[in-house]
Amino acid sequence: MTVAEPRALFIDHAGVLGGAELSLLDVAGAFGARAEVVLLADGPFRAALEARGITVSVLPLGALQQVKKSTRLPSPAALADTIRVARRVAKHVNTHTVLCANSQKAFVVALAAGLIARRPVVWYLRDILAPPHFSRTNITAAVTLANLRAARIIANSHATADAFVAAGGSKALVRVVHNGIDPAPFDAIDDRAAAAAREQLGIPAHDYLVAMFGRFHEWKGQQVLLDALAGLPDVHALIVGAPLFGEEAFESALKAQASRLGLDGRVHFLGFRSDVPLLMRAADVVVHASVYPEPFGRVIVEGMLAGRPVIAARAGGVIEIVDDGDTGVLVPPGDASALARAIGALRSDPAGAAAMAERGRIHARRSFSLQAMVRGVSDALAGLE
Repeated sequence: MTVAEPRALFIDHAGVLGGAELSLLDVAGAFGARAEVVLLADGPFRAALEARGITVSVLPLGALQQVKKSTRLPSPAALADTIRVARRVAKHVNTHTVLCANSQKAFVVALAAGLIARRPVVWYLRDILAPPHFSRTNITAAVTLANLRAARIIANSHATADAFVAAGGSKALVRVVHNGIDPAPFDAIDDRAAAAAREQLGIPAHDYLVAMFGRFHEWKGQQVLLDALAGLPDVHALIVGAPLFGEEAFESALKAQASRLGLDGRVHFLGFRSDVPLLMRAADVVVHASVYPEPFGRVIVEGMLAGRPVIAARAGGVIEIVDDGDTGVLVPPGDASALARAIGALRSDPAGAAAMAERGRIHARRSFSLQAMVRGVSDALAGLE
């Protein structure tokens, strides 16, 4: 018997363009007419989905939007809001065979909507369910709901899957599907364009340039990179990203740190940028410096696809991407001295760095393809009734 291809209603609580949203953008785009997306907040993500021709609706949350990962117990208003929004989501089910939640808040709403619409619910788990990201209460609640009501859990790495199981989640529910990334935007950037980008940024051609990409948050480790740069004269850094969920105070603290360390003129805060492939190609090395385990590490694969050597923090899903010393360099999380030594070593061996970058590029194209991710998600959603 042939199993019909799944028709998925994807649900995401965010309107911003974080890593989880960029991944969903690719999956939903590949599903085409078989997919619809419901966002529980408006923002740039909606415009990106619409630009891909994906049907998208915005059903804003109320009190539930204020519940954080660290929240111990949601308020009665948040619980009431969950039911209200779930009823509206259920009206969008139509011919969709499965609801697929792209975040924890979306999962809670999807569970209620699935009960109303009598459809199975899948949680696309993109977080490591462990402190300090989540409170113990939050973890217990999420895992209990998943064990009781989820038809399947799609984890973006074995590290993510292992944390779910360690927290009491059913291993039988889990399918691991690594993120996949389209190499075409990176292939389209040539050396001339990269050199022009450096010039526009005011980076001297002979100076070494490292680049870091991601939302502004203490756990992403921008502060670690700044500490590392303090001992690396003539090394410039691009810090690309912005506060996505109210981290403006951390952004201010980073800029103050850069001034205090005497890095003015060498650290370039670029804010949110849509030309990430170009900026990666303009850099000499791409740095990932998360101080807590990363569920996956999308930016690492992107750096590889850009043909640049990558340095990454050795924790979580990162070790499923990088073979230390072969396709990249791994350093202990939060260790600015080790990061500085790794940058210095790559700088002093340009031929070795170039060879490592090429091995990383080949590895990323083979192991983290967009096609493999879409096939894995489709297979995980298929046959659920």
